[in-house]
Amino acid sequence: MNQRLMEDKVVIVTGAGGGIGRAYALAMARAGARVVINDIGVSLTGEGGSQSPAEETLALIREEGGDGAISTDSVSDWDSARRIVACAMDHFGRLDTVVNNAGVLRDVMFHKMSLEEWRLVVDVHLNGTFFVSRAAAEIFRQQGSGSYIHTVSTSGLIGNYGQSNYSAAKLGIAALSKSIALDMQRYGVRSNCIAPFAWSRMTSSIPARTDEEKARVEKLKQMTPDKNAPLAVYLASDASDVSGQIFAVRNNEIFVMAQNRPLKSVHRGEGWTPESVQSHAIPALKAAFYPLERSGDVFCWDPV
Repeated sequence: MNQRLMEDKVVIVTGAGGGIGRAYALAMARAGARVVINDIGVSLTGEGGSQSPAEETLALIREEGGDGAISTDSVSDWDSARRIVACAMDHFGRLDTVVNNAGVLRDVMFHKMSLEEWRLVVDVHLNGTFFVSRAAAEIFRQQGSGSYIHTVSTSGLIGNYGQSNYSAAKLGIAALSKSIALDMQRYGVRSNCIAPFAWSRMTSSIPARTDEEKARVEKLKQMTPDKNAPLAVYLASDASDVSGQIFAVRNNEIFVMAQNRPLKSVHRGEGWTPESVQSHAIPALKAAFYPLERSGDVFCWDPV
């Protein structure tokens, strides 16, 4: 990042008032970008509202000689999402990268989840990512360049308990990112996802009831939000030609995550009946089935 890969670029980072979003904003500024710090200052569950988290991030950027602007509009409303993009144009006259990072959590087991808990999380994560991305799309198309970086989660890519709203939204973002990459490739626009591992507000609610869960949480605390930032800066920069990918960052590890592809197939010339599915198809395919694993079951080794 000493090369200042983002010199003279303008970046929007949503949810930049703390945690991973603040780490992204600071890293972009250190790399030379002017940053729109979007944060509505609410609690992890979406309550309250304050400008102070965004102001703190801006102060940190300015202490290091960088420049930025504050947006306190919500990503979850179409008109306010457009104002976030307008903030970049009004203050800096251009926009080069959108980092969709804003989020809330309402963790609850599926059979107890309310409509409000579902809608709030989907509105902020999935709809918010669409709204801000779509608001920036025309600018990117006209200038023939641009980069999207979307925050996803292994809770969606792999699975987790009590997060059906969050997991569904995050997996939806991965599909949205791929669609953006395909649709806007002709305009020189790139779109990628990062599933970050970091101890922040968003992970502080991870259950820690058993000794095993408590030990895992202690390991997570060692993974600071800034470890995710170098990849984000690279993907945002003109040095990158990467698009349509899903990455995960865990401390000093960077992973490229699998995307859905056929694993195994069977066929019968005469077609299938429920009975032949039972006796032939399922036994033949079963070795390729995925177990009911959580993110922690797959990423089961200590962070490097």
